[in-house]
Amino acid sequence: MKGLKKKRRIQIILVAAVALTVSTGLIGYAMRDGINFFRSPSQVLAEPPRATEVFRIGGLVEDGSLVRGQGETISFRVTDGGGSVPVAYTGVLPDLFDEGQGMVGTGRYVDGVFVATEILAKHDETYMPKEVIDALKEQGVYEAPES
Repeated sequence: MKGLKKKRRIQIILVAAVALTVSTGLIGYAMRDGINFFRSPSQVLAEPPRATEVFRIGGLVEDGSLVRGQGETISFRVTDGGGSVPVAYTGVLPDLFDEGQGMVGTGRYVDGVFVATEILAKHDETYMPKEVIDALKEQGVYEAPES
């Protein structure tokens, strides 16, 4: 009787371990396409990723590099101060997108050009909604940020 209980416990522990291993493997397999690693332009230039790898790149839009094409295609260069990567994007850019501003793009690095499928514009830390500025002006405590 005692040996049977011991066998049953071992069987339950083994089944639980196998179930945990299989579920962990399935979760990792399902998430493989949803994980996008972030790289800076310097990292992309130092170690170019495969053309099939989807990743995120971020930095500042280089001044003087923004070129709007005939259609919806826009090209520009993104830099982190140490390197500069050309970017091509087809679509509508976010409202806050401009030269000298921060951006994060998702896409692939193909033949030396980052082909973006999504562009997110980042504003700087001095951003404040208009309503907040108006309220502070009414209170007399608003101080304009130094540019």
